[in-house]
Amino acid sequence: MKIAIGADHGGFHLKEIVRALVDELGHEVQDLGCYSTVSVDYPDLARLVCEKVDAGSVDRGILICGTGLGMSMAANRYAHVRAALCHDHYTAHMSREHNNANVLCMGERVIGQGVADDIVQTWLAVEFSGGRHLGRIELYSKC
Repeated sequence: MKIAIGADHGGFHLKEIVRALVDELGHEVQDLGCYSTVSVDYPDLARLVCEKVDAGSVDRGILICGTGLGMSMAANRYAHVRAALCHDHYTAHMSREHNNANVLCMGERVIGQGVADDIVQTWLAVEFSGGRHLGRIELYSKC
């Protein structure tokens, strides 16, 4: 799977860990920044990742900031992006199974590395169940 990953300065350290994990799991990773803890604007990084997801040039995206809130708000502005802010195994699982989330958002200042590893592994492994959930997702375009 092709995964684009991005973070602002508040998510830089966790992005580096997650990037290595996604690579280790055998996925193709496109690291779109940021590349240090120098302050940057999270909407710019969300745009870089979400434009790729929106266009279909990557399969999924992962965005990380301090809380995950800003990234999730910015990401959900894109027509074909279904971004989910996940903070544990259950939210990661359900975001894929019921909502077919294609962008994962996390907060470095909210979760630790162990939880982040579990979230990412779960989110990449769980498939969308379709069925009644597909109809609900199709309603998004009417919002």
